[in-house]
Amino acid sequence: MDSESNQAAGSDVESESETYERPPSSYGSMKSECDEMEKKSDEEEEGGGGIPEVVCFAAPDPPAPPVVGSQMGHSRYTETLYTEATEQTRPPDGMVIDAGSEELDDLEEAELDEDDELLTTCSPEPPEPLEMEGLPQEDESSQPGKLDPELDLPYIFKSIQEVLSRLNNDELFKFKIWFKKWEPLPVLQQILDGDVLDFVDKIIELFGQDKALTKTISTLERLEKTEEINELKTKCAKALFRFYLKEFLFRKSQITHEGVPQAGKQQFLNAVYVEPQISIRGFGGVDPSHEILTQTPKPIQVPSEDSLVALNNLFRLQKEDGSPVKTVVTTGIPGVGMSVSVAKFCLDWSEEKANRDIQYILKLSFRSLRHFRNKEYEEEGISMQEILEYCHAPIKGLKILEEENAKYIIIMDCYDCYEAPLDFQKAPEITDNNTKTHIDILIVNLIRGNLLPNARLWILGRRGAVTEIPSKFVDVVAELQGFTDEMKDDYLTKHFADAQLSAKIVRHYKRVPTIQILARQPFFTWMVSRIFKSCYKQENYGSNKPRVTPFLIHFIIIQTNRMLKFYFRKRDNEKWTKVEVNLLRMLGKMSFKMLEKNTNVFTEEDVKDVALELNEVVVFSGLCTELVPTAITGKRTFCFSHYTIQEFMAALYVFLAFYLDSKNVLESGFLPRVFSYKYNGKSAAGLVQCAVARTLGSKLGHYDMFLRYLCGLLSEHCHCNLLAGFLYSHGIPKVEGLKEVEQLLEQTIQSTPEDRKRNLYECLREMTQKDD
Repeated sequence: MDSESNQAAGSDVESESETYERPPSSYGSMKSECDEMEKKSDEEEEGGGGIPEVVCFAAPDPPAPPVVGSQMGHSRYTETLYTEATEQTRPPDGMVIDAGSEELDDLEEAELDEDDELLTTCSPEPPEPLEMEGLPQEDESSQPGKLDPELDLPYIFKSIQEVLSRLNNDELFKFKIWFKKWEPLPVLQQILDGDVLDFVDKIIELFGQDKALTKTISTLERLEKTEEINELKTKCAKALFRFYLKEFLFRKSQITHEGVPQAGKQQFLNAVYVEPQISIRGFGGVDPSHEILTQTPKPIQVPSEDSLVALNNLFRLQKEDGSPVKTVVTTGIPGVGMSVSVAKFCLDWSEEKANRDIQYILKLSFRSLRHFRNKEYEEEGISMQEILEYCHAPIKGLKILEEENAKYIIIMDCYDCYEAPLDFQKAPEITDNNTKTHIDILIVNLIRGNLLPNARLWILGRRGAVTEIPSKFVDVVAELQGFTDEMKDDYLTKHFADAQLSAKIVRHYKRVPTIQILARQPFFTWMVSRIFKSCYKQENYGSNKPRVTPFLIHFIIIQTNRMLKFYFRKRDNEKWTKVEVNLLRMLGKMSFKMLEKNTNVFTEEDVKDVALELNEVVVFSGLCTELVPTAITGKRTFCFSHYTIQEFMAALYVFLAFYLDSKNVLESGFLPRVFSYKYNGKSAAGLVQCAVARTLGSKLGHYDMFLRYLCGLLSEHCHCNLLAGFLYSHGIPKVEGLKEVEQLLEQTIQSTPEDRKRNLYECLREMTQKDD
């Protein structure tokens, strides 16, 4: 009788395998094989209409859960180490019997009591998944690090399995039917087959562990299984909070508005992002290259190749004692791409492409923190826990950040947006996250490490602002250096679907060395892409080299508008006041004085000499930056984000004095007697005559770019179309006498040494060329 039963069972299994072959799961075949016997029982009852009777349990489609970009297209049936390990859940040669079938009753009466050791029954609770050890723990960037056990797949798998195992047969069937409604795809019919273990295996394979967990909780809510819901939420609190952060950061970071945010002009960050160079031994981030000068007046150092580090490796750096860095400050010149780098860092983490071993990444932007400086909070005070809950509500009631082994990063960007200085010397010490006090004191204690001591801080801001933080609280200062020549081309190529157009633009911008140099700033590279894309819509555009003066005008206008919006919360394209006009004119005056002194570095005293505040010049303006103090003087020094921007601002000051005040500031001071002065100094020709005299009477490169910009500003397109409405109102008469200026330049070219002719040709082209 034993042999006949075994033969019959063997033939049944054989026939079953022809109709139901389950490929190996990408998350492991974590199933007992009792599902095949259950399937046989279901097929025998097909005629009884069992399934139609249960369909009535299906409720209307629930709202679709949020979709997280980290769930990319995994292969559904890929063999993995999980498969190999979990195939051992059934003993070799063991027989699997469906505990709920009628055949079990017959076997119990006839044979089970005679030799039960020969049979391996299917337990009411499926076997527990095996703990996987020694699995790869590297991400796409080959970064080492192991996930917290409570965030890894085996723990999530086991938690879901244990909760669902407590459901009875009817509840489990209802659960499966309602779970299927989340995404009614034909492939999800498979989740109706098999036991709990097989079900959990399949949903994790299809949705990933995060979405499988949240969908399980949502479906349990429909079943009103409060106890099971609370248990699963408690067990998987870390995973649920991590899932929230991943979804939140993905949603905030996947789309980027480069340059000036405009509706409909957004891009997918991953499609256009090019990582700039980042150095941990920066000197100010200013590019010393120049079109004419071989060296700027005061040489500017650049970091060596061995100091460069990848963006996602900033928190892989180590201190001198070998311990990991805790506080990283990142800075760079305006327009170098700090905000975009933060977005890319967050996006890579949310997609599990980098820093997988970091449990959480939380953003506490200084733009958000300044909200707590209003009267309400200043009177009552606020605690660090309340700030966390305000910015990330799901953390309410959780103590996961206070655990001893917690590993997370708090990103505090836009440091220069905070509205008040922080007193690191006198602020009292606070160690309790629930202590209410002034927001300034909380920030100081967070940076000191007294609050949330396990947090790794990433602070970003312009160097003129972040120098306020005492060096003893900073482990690494990273400086964004901008694009190499290859990165510039890569950036421009990625921004255009039309390969021919991108190739034209790449060739075109390189025709003017100054534009190519300035494109080291990602923001300026974006300007190149936008301006040339518009220009190439014109017929026959590209026969002339581009002019550099319109680029610099666009640059200062955009940076000033960004200053108004970023720091002073003004609306887009809000009309400039006298304050903004005065700022640019006084910056130009300071630039002109520096040009006369032949220096590219200024100090706080120089700023005061033109009646400006240091912060509005070196932080708010978007045109200047702070240099690293030298070991000799230790004095704070500053410069423009590029030397040629200083030359342009000097030319702008001279032009505005001539155009608005009818004043020729070049007449004062020493004028070399290179040629006779035949034009009235108050005319356009007289102004250029003085500028040419200064240029030819000085060393090559001292005033050459200044002259080029001045001639460019005199062109009707620049002073009537581009500057009008910003620095002065529309309707002011255009500059007259440009024909005389043109004749002056042509005559000067004929009598000028060869080494000076090229720039004079460029000056003439800047003034007379009609297109950009």
